[in-house]
Amino acid sequence: MITLKRKINFYDCDPAGILFYGNIFFFCHSAYEELVLTFDLKYEYWLSKEFVVPIFTTEANYLKPLKRGDEINVEASVTDLRKSSFELSYKCINQSGDLCAIVKTVHIFLDKKTWQKKNLLPEIEMGLKKHKISV
Repeated sequence: MITLKRKINFYDCDPAGILFYGNIFFFCHSAYEELVLTFDLKYEYWLSKEFVVPIFTTEANYLKPLKRGDEINVEASVTDLRKSSFELSYKCINQSGDLCAIVKTVHIFLDKKTWQKKNLLPEIEMGLKKHKISV
């Protein structure tokens, strides 16, 4: 698991002053990027000429409002790991320790030329395993 601290800015919010619902994915993707930085890769994960890792499924549950000025911790973990896909789960916790949102994303590993499923590369699988938790 990795934790990313973020502050909710005015531009992140809707007219009611709470986090615009889609922006939770921006915060979670930032945590995903931090998680990838912990992998021991000798190549660029995001700009590979051999593979792409698009999101296949997303889900978000909003439990408490996140407001402008709130500081949140986004905790990212791997909750499922398969041959050619993985699930990331995120907990968004405000400065009071309240769980405000739970987000899940499923990513699929594809060959960049054929767009067909491909097995995770061993070093990526090993990097994901470092952050795997049991659910």
